This record gives sequence, C-alpha cells and structure tokens, in this order.
Amino acid sequence: MKTYQIEIQRVKAMANGNGLVEAQIDALVLPANTANLPEGRTPSTRLSMSEETARVLFLLLKQQLSEFDKRKGRSQR
Repeated sequence: MKTYQIEIQRVKAMANGNGLVEAQIDALVLPANTANLPEGRTPSTRLSMSEETARVLFLLLKQQLSEFDKRKGRSQR
C-alpha cells in the first residue's frame, strides 16, 4: 500500500450527487516517509490542514449533509 502526506491548503468547493460528496481542493501531496516509524506502527496516509481550513471543511460538510437529509423521507430519518 502506498502512503502519502496530504496537506489541504484550501477547500474551493463541495457538491453532492449520486450518494457522493466531492470536494475541490488545493493540496500538497507527498510520499510519506515511513523509514523512521516506531516499531509496530503501521504506515498510513496522513491528512493535515490549518484550523481555518478545518473549520471551512466542517461547515461545508455540514451543509452537504443537510442537503442529503432534505432528500430523505421522514421514515428514513
């Protein structure tokens, strides 16, 4: 499995359709340095962002999820 270090620099837009939420972002994507991992720790992809970007992402996700809820019938809530 390939692992990466992804730094989200800006969330430009979000939309949903067909059960998927898609985000248009500016990000720096680099291969992860797994050579100096502590023993027993499995390599994984790491996602990092500033607090400001995280707040924007949270608000946009909340908006997209509320749009999903609007489309559901009352019996599915």
